[in-house]
Amino acid sequence: MKGKYGFGGRLTESFPSQVIIDVTEVCNLACIHCPHADFVKSEHYSGRHLDPALNRKAVDEVRECGNGGKQLIRYSSEGETLLHPHAFEMLDYAVRHSGAFVTLTTNGTILPETEMKNLLSAGLHLIDVSIDAFSPETYREIRRGGSLQITQANVKNLLRWVRECGAKTKILVTFIEQPANCHEVGPFTNFWKEQGIEQIIIRRLHSAAGAVKWRADAQHSRQMGRERRPCIYPWERVLISPRGEIAYCPADWSHASTVADFREKTIAETWCGKFYQALREAHLKNSFSCFPFCSQCPDWEEVRWPDEGRGYGDLIGDAKGA
Repeated sequence: MKGKYGFGGRLTESFPSQVIIDVTEVCNLACIHCPHADFVKSEHYSGRHLDPALNRKAVDEVRECGNGGKQLIRYSSEGETLLHPHAFEMLDYAVRHSGAFVTLTTNGTILPETEMKNLLSAGLHLIDVSIDAFSPETYREIRRGGSLQITQANVKNLLRWVRECGAKTKILVTFIEQPANCHEVGPFTNFWKEQGIEQIIIRRLHSAAGAVKWRADAQHSRQMGRERRPCIYPWERVLISPRGEIAYCPADWSHASTVADFREKTIAETWCGKFYQALREAHLKNSFSCFPFCSQCPDWEEVRWPDEGRGYGDLIGDAKGA
């Protein structure tokens, strides 16, 4: 198994190809495929926002240690990224100072014109809007607390602002396919193509590393008797959490994948350190006695290695070629 999985191409040994900056635990929706509704009731939640100083530290380290335009900084949160009180300033700093490809993931419910135009003019590379529905009824069922009409209007405005600013920012919309919306994949795709969006991403439904129990149970049942393969995350990405910690899993809602305190350690030394080496070895050997969080997670089947299909990291090339 070691020969098939490991570093190579966009997966670099000296520094992660993706640095995910999770800026807030706060969200304004309660999506049925997301653990957030349970998260806010748990002992792990306290409505934290990432210290902007740690955002600057991460951006500066990507500039100094990363691989230039081949590096990806993703602003994607356990909550809604743009609810951080300093979200726009942090994004602007990353765009202007990281030298990397910077993306924003948002639910599209709050896209203020002035702030968004400033980001577009600064050169934000990509905005990924999670919508998951074509009809208002399905949207209400899946993205509880939101309005499809408002979200659609916001995205249409965003497309117009891109044109007005002459920005090169790529806008894409995403759809997590699941039982409640699988009948709307076609209409969703056609609608957004008609609005001028060239890339519509239909994503696989994950269990959020086991946190969405009904999905995890179904995945575990399907995987019975099958050999597990390594998850790509230990070779691809790190996460900076709202608590100011470095974690190895972006789907961790219980702080079980925390590796180090980012106030005291760097991304590079953590990535090259003994913990990550042991984590990769555990995945290669399918032996998780020291990593129970990985052991219980069924999502390894849903994540893609570079030779298994297109992943989020491929969006860098897509946007540059657009």
